[in-house]
Amino acid sequence: MSFGITDPHLTAMDDDDTPQGEGLGMEKLVREMLICIGEDPDREGLAKTPRRVDRAMEFLTAGYRANVEEVVNDAVFEEGFDREYDEMVLVKDIEFYSLCEHHMIPFFGTIHVAYIPDRKVIGLSKIPRIVEVFARRLQLQERMTQQIAGCLTDVLKPRGVAVVSEAKHMCMCMRGIQKQNSMTTTSAMIGAFRDRPQTRNEFLSLIRGNG
Repeated sequence: MSFGITDPHLTAMDDDDTPQGEGLGMEKLVREMLICIGEDPDREGLAKTPRRVDRAMEFLTAGYRANVEEVVNDAVFEEGFDREYDEMVLVKDIEFYSLCEHHMIPFFGTIHVAYIPDRKVIGLSKIPRIVEVFARRLQLQERMTQQIAGCLTDVLKPRGVAVVSEAKHMCMCMRGIQKQNSMTTTSAMIGAFRDRPQTRNEFLSLIRGNG
């Protein structure tokens, strides 16, 4: 495989930018798969497909090679916040794209993330980047939601964290039950969002646009 150290927040390289000779492991597997499904991997339209798939998979699974500490870097701030500060911080409608680990077929949607600080806050742009770290892996939506909540809890030690993800799974749309309009929602509530119904309801109202 040509998988190397990749920043998941960089724009994907063009499909044809991979130097010839790299990624031979993945390319060989894709070539064999094309033969198995009855295709000719040497025809013009497919000649570069193994290389393109290698590059695509490198990008789509970049979360395996990402380090949360490096992503967060110096973006956690303590100065100027009273210990009694308990206002909710919410970033909603974060787009994500991931691959279901059962079929390696995409699922995608939006994630809403909120936390209640205990003196520490994080740069707002880091929250979507944390989402990317966990989305760019073979995933279960349920696990990804828990991982994002757990990561923010570990980094900030806040009073509470809430994460809700809403996704469409192509494995349900393209195969199996073939229900194109179905959506899946998962949630993780930690601390104040689990213990205080008023706080949880405020969060849910805000992400529904009722706040």
